[in-house]
Amino acid sequence: MEFNRKNVAAIIDHTLLKPEATEKDILKCCEEANKYGFASVCIHPCYVKSAGKALKGSSVKIATVVGFPLGANLSSIKAFEAAKAVEDGANELDMVINIGALKQGKVEYVENDIRIVVEAAKGAIVKVILETCYLTKEEKILACELCKKAGAHFVKTSTGFASAGALVEDVALMRKIAGQDMGVKAAGGIRTLESLIAMVEAGANRIGTSSGVRIIEQIEE
Repeated sequence: MEFNRKNVAAIIDHTLLKPEATEKDILKCCEEANKYGFASVCIHPCYVKSAGKALKGSSVKIATVVGFPLGANLSSIKAFEAAKAVEDGANELDMVINIGALKQGKVEYVENDIRIVVEAAKGAIVKVILETCYLTKEEKILACELCKKAGAHFVKTSTGFASAGALVEDVALMRKIAGQDMGVKAAGGIRTLESLIAMVEAGANRIGTSSGVRIIEQIEE
C-alpha cells in the first residue's frame, strides 16, 4: 500500500466516542470525514440518524457501537442495539465481546453472543472488539477463531477506553488467525502516521482513530 492521503484516509474510521460528544461535534466529525474521504465515521448510536442526514449522498459509511464499552450486556440487548442501529442507517457495527465470558472459557456463549449480533445486523459489517489488553495470547487466538465461526467481518483490538490500546504484535497475531477471510481493525492510541503505518504493515486493513485529520495532514502531497 502506498501511504498517500487518499489511500490512508480510505482505511480510517474517523472516530468520536467521547462521552461528552454533542450533536454539533458529530456533525463536525461528518464534515471532516467527507472532506478527507475517510472510510467511515464511528459514533454513538444516538447520533446515527443525524450522521445519516449529514452524509446523505456521501461515500462515507456510518459505523456505531454495540455493547460498548464493556461488552457485558445481555446478548439480547446487543441484538436489539444492532438491529436498531441498522434501522437508523448504520452500515457498520463495532461490538464488544463478552470479555468475562471469554476468560471463563464460555466458548459457546461467546460465539453465540457474536453470532446473534451478526444476524441482527442483516448484512451490515460487524467488527468484534476483543479488548486485547485484558486477554492472554491463547484467549486472543480463541477470540479470533470464535469471531470467524460466528460470521463476523472484522476483529478489532480495542475500545480505546481500556488500560491500553492497539499493539503491533496483537495486530500481527490477529491477522495470522484471521487469515485473509476477515478484516483486522487496529484502534486505541493511534495518533500519528508512523503508528498507523506500523499497524498496517502488521496486518491491519482498517484503523480506528480520533486523530484522522492530524494523521492525514502529516502526509505531504
